[in-house]
Amino acid sequence: MRLDIRYRCSFEYDEPVRESHNELRVVPSSDQRQQLISARVSTTPHARVFSSTDYWGTRTDAFGIREPHPRLEVIADATVETRRMPLLAAAPRFEALGVGSFREHHLEYLQPSPHCDWGSGTATEAARQKDLVGQDLVSVVLAIHRRVGATLRYAPGTTYVGVPVEDVLSTGTGVCQDFAHVAVAMCRSIGIPARYVSGYLFTTADSSGVEPDGEAVRVQTHAWFEAAVPGAGWLALDPTNGTEVGVRHVKIGHGRDYDDIQPLRGVFSGKANQTLEVTVDIRRLPAGPEAAATRARSRPSPGVASPMEAQLLLAQRQQQQQQQQ
Repeated sequence: MRLDIRYRCSFEYDEPVRESHNELRVVPSSDQRQQLISARVSTTPHARVFSSTDYWGTRTDAFGIREPHPRLEVIADATVETRRMPLLAAAPRFEALGVGSFREHHLEYLQPSPHCDWGSGTATEAARQKDLVGQDLVSVVLAIHRRVGATLRYAPGTTYVGVPVEDVLSTGTGVCQDFAHVAVAMCRSIGIPARYVSGYLFTTADSSGVEPDGEAVRVQTHAWFEAAVPGAGWLALDPTNGTEVGVRHVKIGHGRDYDDIQPLRGVFSGKANQTLEVTVDIRRLPAGPEAAATRARSRPSPGVASPMEAQLLLAQRQQQQQQQQ
């Protein structure tokens, strides 16, 4: 699936500010699940944008504006192509997490972090899922994924970034960041390396279930999690929607939690109050000759990671368990 994405954020200040310095993490990069075709970041007032890759492997666009300005607008345009991935073939036992250098290689995704610092409630619930499922590692991850989706209710405005995962579990409400943080914390609490992922989810424009070609759909940034599976890499799951990450998911990057992949981080000099407006528009490019023409005009560029559709894997796991009984 080929998608055009426009991320726009606009800051309005009640008096001019100056010396604004910012880091943007909204442009996808590339891996086996997706390919970034092109990307462009522009600012108003105009600033030179410097692109690099941070410690976690996420593209970072940095820029600064010295002169006084009452408004700052940032626009990031990207074209990305996602692809379906084959079903996960590996089925390691839980003991595989401690074999060789696997644990040392993933140590940063095993430890508590500011937004994934679990307590007894999170650890107990994760251990219960493990006891219910058994020693099949993928099945344990899927059980945690399903449990988070069944326990939490999506309710915008009920939480804020920084609410402890224990509080999210106790209240039972949150947004996609909370779903991802709780899932990551549950995995880590029982020794499964897990990381927080930021990205976009292309949703349909109406209730028909048809994804329109050429029509822009307004969405928000999205979040999910990935769990490390020995011999298979990272298993990406979206607990907010109860699915495996698929072709409609576009990955920006990952980190220990939200703080490592915050879309825009910056400072300015001044005492002004600010208001922020953020929009994300995604347009699916059509297949056929028109898409071929678009590809011919596109230039390759570094990019990030996408995923695959999910109920297939859940069904496969259930079938394997039935066969073993």
